Amino acid sequence: MCSLSFQIHPRQPQWRCPPQVVFCSTVAPSSDVVLQYKHGRPVLAVPLPSRQESCLFFLRPMLMTVGDLIHDLQREDPGVASVSVLTKDGVRVANSTSIDSLLDKDFQLLINDAVYNIHSPEREASSVSSEHVVDVEDMKHMVQLLHTALHLPDHHLLKERQLLERLDGLKQDLSPLEQVKAQLARSAEFHSSRTLWTGVALLSVQGGALAWLTWWVYSWDVMEPVTYFLTYCTSIGVFAYYVLTKQDYVYPDAKDRQFLYYFHKGAKKERFNVQKYNELREELASVEEDLRRLRNPTQLQLPVEQIQSQP
Repeated sequence: MCSLSFQIHPRQPQWRCPPQVVFCSTVAPSSDVVLQYKHGRPVLAVPLPSRQESCLFFLRPMLMTVGDLIHDLQREDPGVASVSVLTKDGVRVANSTSIDSLLDKDFQLLINDAVYNIHSPEREASSVSSEHVVDVEDMKHMVQLLHTALHLPDHHLLKERQLLERLDGLKQDLSPLEQVKAQLARSAEFHSSRTLWTGVALLSVQGGALAWLTWWVYSWDVMEPVTYFLTYCTSIGVFAYYVLTKQDYVYPDAKDRQFLYYFHKGAKKERFNVQKYNELREELASVEEDLRRLRNPTQLQLPVEQIQSQP
């Protein structure tokens, strides 16, 4: 017979830990960004989201703007989707604001929904002193004067040559137009003068006719109403002239209107382009004015000429 034997081992109890719960957030915690001065220039240590490390950005307060800083951040780390600069109160700073103005107070840097507080160090202890700024401005002025002394004569000569070439070209273009314009002006002057003398002749004839009718044909009692209505009709004509031209009936202005009327009439007949002529004349006057200003002693840094009265 077979005998079966059983061996019973005691079972040890097993203790299991409950699963660990990890809470995650998509928004990075806020932290501070270090801003300090190295070698006289502000340096900003910004943590980049993609590289998980801080990167130093050397700022140029006088030359850079907030937009330049944002551009440098996005160019350094492609993972930077959005960058904004805010004040301590959360107001957004314009991209055109200079870094020098931004560093006057503390501000915030918003990178991909992560807010970094930036504390600006004291200006007196870290920034460039006012005496140094004055020295830099003096040096810039000295460099500008040196550049002017070296390159201004050549620039003046080149500009004068260009203006003289343009002046010669304009005079050549205006030469045939001036001849046609002179002919038209003489013709318009002749016709306008003839119109004036015609008016003088008509008034003389009118005065002589009224005198003849008054003393030889009729009496003053008969001619008085006639002269009254003639004066009244003259007043109506003067008022009609004002209504049509919006100008008072002044003899020099009336003569100028007649001159312009006959001039444009002749220009249309001769196919003279008055608008092109006026544009060329304006351009010629502008070139002559530029040439005169270029040759001015103050522009050439020469003593001012004494203005002598004409004899």
